[in-house]
Amino acid sequence: MTQNADLLHALKISRSAPPPTPSRKGLWLALAAAGVVAAGVAAFVLRGGDGLTVQTAEAVAIGNGASTSTSVLDATGYVVARRMATVSAKVTGKVREVLIEEGQTVEEGQVLARLDPVDADAQRTLSASQLAAAQSQIVGTQAQLKEAEANAARLSALVAKQLVSRAQFDQAIASRDALRAQLASAQRNAQVARDALHIADNGVDNTIVRAPFAGVVIAKAAQVGEIISPLSAGGGFTRTGIGTLVDMQSLETEVEVGESFIGRVKAGMRTETLLNAYQDWKIPGHVIAIIPAADRGKATVKVRVSLEALGDPRLLPEMGARVSFLDAATPAQANAKPGVLIPASALAQRDDKDVAFVVVDGKARQHTLVLGRTLGDDREVLNGLRGGDQVILDPPAPLRDGAPVTLAHDDASSDADND
Repeated sequence: MTQNADLLHALKISRSAPPPTPSRKGLWLALAAAGVVAAGVAAFVLRGGDGLTVQTAEAVAIGNGASTSTSVLDATGYVVARRMATVSAKVTGKVREVLIEEGQTVEEGQVLARLDPVDADAQRTLSASQLAAAQSQIVGTQAQLKEAEANAARLSALVAKQLVSRAQFDQAIASRDALRAQLASAQRNAQVARDALHIADNGVDNTIVRAPFAGVVIAKAAQVGEIISPLSAGGGFTRTGIGTLVDMQSLETEVEVGESFIGRVKAGMRTETLLNAYQDWKIPGHVIAIIPAADRGKATVKVRVSLEALGDPRLLPEMGARVSFLDAATPAQANAKPGVLIPASALAQRDDKDVAFVVVDGKARQHTLVLGRTLGDDREVLNGLRGGDQVILDPPAPLRDGAPVTLAHDDASSDADND
């Protein structure tokens, strides 16, 4: 019992003893180690190593200082051709030769196809024979007339001397006049035959299909051996054309504007056309005409818009497009300096100022900015940057002016080379 009591007494806590003093040596050692690590990281990022790896984007210049007109209305439509034709022959015939393919550029008057000319050649041969017969009749009649005129002249001298009767002389005169009439008739018949031969020549020429204007073939509709006709024969066995030709110099945009907004559109108004296929290509133009008729079902009015990029191979008929109708630039806008557009993620705050970092010779250079409008995920910069500057995206908080940086794609390239 005594031993157990002593043990329990040893377990008691003395309330009068002073509390132990904790050691601060370990805490100071931990803080010192953390400071060394942070200083090493900052030194590596800002002064040493290969520099901080960053992603960049290019600052895009917007406006040109001459005109910064704003859009008062946007409308959608399509690129259309004012000159587009399905080329066919003037006569019905069997295709003998096709000389075009889709995408081919042709000149005005170039031969596109030929039809079988057997019937046309036969008609021309017949007309030529008829002309030759008419001309031979003229020659025979002229010989007879020459003899009749000589006989009439001889009898005229004899009747004056009363050596022949008056009746013989009158008969010679009548024969001469009849042959003159026959010669005139033969000459007219020859002219008719000549005209018929000319028509037959046209018939032969009609078997040759030529381009009515310079353009590009967008469809080849007939093949060798098929029958084509300028008139639809029905049944699906007769083609009505050789192919479709488009004049690429006649392209324009046709849009439909709602009746409620047509008052904002004026003839000659400046426009910008944006193709659905090329979202970064703005094509300048102007309003050609407002079609003076409305669509009752859709409550829209058609507007024709020019394109000042004719001849560009990217511009194709029936492409979807969006047209912005631009308001006239005010004097203040005309004197405004051009700005640039950068991603909003490139912006940072340093000393309560809006800044961006530009990569110059492998180092980050800080630029103080004057910001403008917010355009989607981008911000307009009125002053502080130029078009083409490479701005750093999502700049980290420790990044400062003059810090060495490495572009992300450069690292990827070096890794690929090492592999």
